[in-house]
Amino acid sequence: MKSNVNFLALIAALGGFLFGYDTAIISGTIGFVKTQFNLSTVMEGWYVSSALIGTIFGVLVAGIVSDKYGRKNMLIASGLFFAASAIGCTLSTSFDNLVIYRLLGGIGVGVASMLSPLYISEIAPAKNRGKLVALYQLAITLGILFAYFANAYLLSVSTSDSFNTTSGLGHKIFVTEVWRSMLGSEIIPAAVFLLLLLTIPKSPRWLATKGKTVRAKNILLRFMTEDEADNEIKNVEEVLSRKSIGIKSVFSGPFRLAMIIGISLAVLSQLSGINAIIYYGPKILEEGGLQLGEALGSQVLIGLVNVLFTFIALWKVDDIGRKPLLIYGIIGILISLIVVGLLFYFDVNNTYLLMTFILAFLACFSFSFGPVLWVLLSEIYPLKIRGAAMSIATMAVWVGATFIGQMTPWLLENLKPHGTFWLFAAFMVPALFMVIRILPETKGKTLEEIENYWLKRN
Repeated sequence: MKSNVNFLALIAALGGFLFGYDTAIISGTIGFVKTQFNLSTVMEGWYVSSALIGTIFGVLVAGIVSDKYGRKNMLIASGLFFAASAIGCTLSTSFDNLVIYRLLGGIGVGVASMLSPLYISEIAPAKNRGKLVALYQLAITLGILFAYFANAYLLSVSTSDSFNTTSGLGHKIFVTEVWRSMLGSEIIPAAVFLLLLLTIPKSPRWLATKGKTVRAKNILLRFMTEDEADNEIKNVEEVLSRKSIGIKSVFSGPFRLAMIIGISLAVLSQLSGINAIIYYGPKILEEGGLQLGEALGSQVLIGLVNVLFTFIALWKVDDIGRKPLLIYGIIGILISLIVVGLLFYFDVNNTYLLMTFILAFLACFSFSFGPVLWVLLSEIYPLKIRGAAMSIATMAVWVGATFIGQMTPWLLENLKPHGTFWLFAAFMVPALFMVIRILPETKGKTLEEIENYWLKRN
């Protein structure tokens, strides 16, 4: 029974893998695309953030449509967007063309970033829901790592003899315009994701909201006992029997604080600067003294640290809880950002020291904000509007990410690297306050118990 729910969670988490892959693969292409299309700093930011605009649109659509047509169907749609983006970017004939296909990929990221953790939370038993939802963040970090490997490998291929004797489209994709093969490589994980999605059932909680309780119970029986399944259905029916709540009332009713917490932490997680490292890592490391090839190689190390420290969250999120992981992680992020800023400010010419504290920042983010945010967003909202409410909170993630994607080149140019990292550090102060003083602990509680908590608190 247990292995069944784990398998379903792993398949859904592949949406996170594609999210991470799509987000990170662009880092190896920025320099090539900027040179080929003669992009200004502003247009460089647009190239990176264009996908994020698509992401915001994808998130907005996903919440409403998934409440109507189901989580599974929309996950399949996200896989199709990823595949279309990969093929389109490979064959783009102009910069405008490229941006359009990046926008399509962004829509896929937006849909997957909301629905993958949501689907997992709705099939997972309360006792290990945190661990299973955190699989999603692990998948994101693996996607980022594989993207870094792909970039480094394809860059080496472009300078080897493998395609030097060829001509035509193959030579263009793999040698003279290697960024095409980097962006196109996403077709492989997208195809795997689409095939595996055909094997998973629909969300039992979503089915229950549509009155299909028999089907919902049959799915629950795959990974829990009959008594546990009956109890789950009973809890869902109790929640559904309450007076209907509209999304507007959430901002003024008992769930207002949940919305404020979710949106605030979502934005602040991005203002930590995580995507400045993911998107512009090579550029930042070059500022620190590394060559482009070395910078891309160092990003593989960044990806490895990202993956390894996410396992801490998987291991501890259901034991010590969500709040302690966030508190320790944010403190570590704050210290690391301040030190990186100091290294740039005093022009300390030691790339190993710089890498150490960038990796410390990544490590702290990877066991705290990275996985725990998605766990919280998937569990703190009421059932009747969970899709729409999580859509709003997830959109806040991408608004923050879009800001960072668009503004980082400008910040690095005008505030310099030290000012940029200190600005990121400043945003961690209100995040730490919110987690310590306002955020409730949700470990071990069913989704319905969390919903009741907000009602009682009000």
